[in-house]
Amino acid sequence: MQKKIKMKRRDFIQKTAASSAILALPSLPLMSFGKPDIKHLTILHTNDVHSHIDSFPADDSRNPNQGGVSRRASLIDSIRKENSNVLLLDAGDIFQGTPYFNYYGGELEFKLMSMLNYDLATMGNHDFDNGIDGFYAQLPHAKFDFVSANYDFKNTVLNEIVKPYKVFNKGGIKIGVFGLGIELEGLVDKKMYKETVYNDPVETAEEMTRILKIEEKCDLIICLSHLGYNYRNDPDKISDLTLAKKTKDIDLIIGGHTHTFLDKPTIVTNKAGAQTLVNQVGAYGINLGRIDFYFDHNKKKTHESRTIIV
Repeated sequence: MQKKIKMKRRDFIQKTAASSAILALPSLPLMSFGKPDIKHLTILHTNDVHSHIDSFPADDSRNPNQGGVSRRASLIDSIRKENSNVLLLDAGDIFQGTPYFNYYGGELEFKLMSMLNYDLATMGNHDFDNGIDGFYAQLPHAKFDFVSANYDFKNTVLNEIVKPYKVFNKGGIKIGVFGLGIELEGLVDKKMYKETVYNDPVETAEEMTRILKIEEKCDLIICLSHLGYNYRNDPDKISDLTLAKKTKDIDLIIGGHTHTFLDKPTIVTNKAGAQTLVNQVGAYGINLGRIDFYFDHNKKKTHESRTIIV
């Protein structure tokens, strides 16, 4: 009997000592013993859809049974069910490429994008194909905004309508998105874009990142670009890759114009020595880009990415 009492007493002392040791660790926060607070943000994106509403036919030589707005809608809907923090973006050239545009002038494209709940888009050169007035006339059908920071629309109907940037808040993560467009001279008839002034994309991007990083205090900065991925035969021409190298604080460049098919984003070292992701998913709506960002409690981020065939 005495032996059992001694054993119980010894067990009690050991358990008490262990408990005291835990309580004597004030330097460890309570969250150290719980699951880390990770916030998940999904970026979905398209570019250069060019009025391709329907999927390609089964006998198409290049993209059989691919693309189509209805299929893209199903994919986006399933992803939104996985994660409530989703941004859906487009990098321009929404217009021109099928009879739908010739007949409806962009009305159908904007209505369908609104039904898919796009959050934001920028303008490509083909979005001026019915003139700046034609683009303006279709804007009532778009239930999403357009951004372009280096097109100065001051003396046009788009003044104060197309903004330089927009800020979103998704699950406590602040995301700043700005737009950049390609030089229109030589690509588009002057009478189509009228008094639109093209400003240097690198200088504009530096100003946008300053505003979004310092003034708006964004956790993630995205550039919606219609500059083109790369121009090997014309190294002086600004592209997404050169933009990434010459700037800082852009986390992700979503590109368009060159119809470049990337399986995953290109990682570029920017002028501050940090990483900038550059992505583009081809054309005609046959791919949907997906990039998932994960933020810890200090807002440090990691990412995963993949291109989804529609």
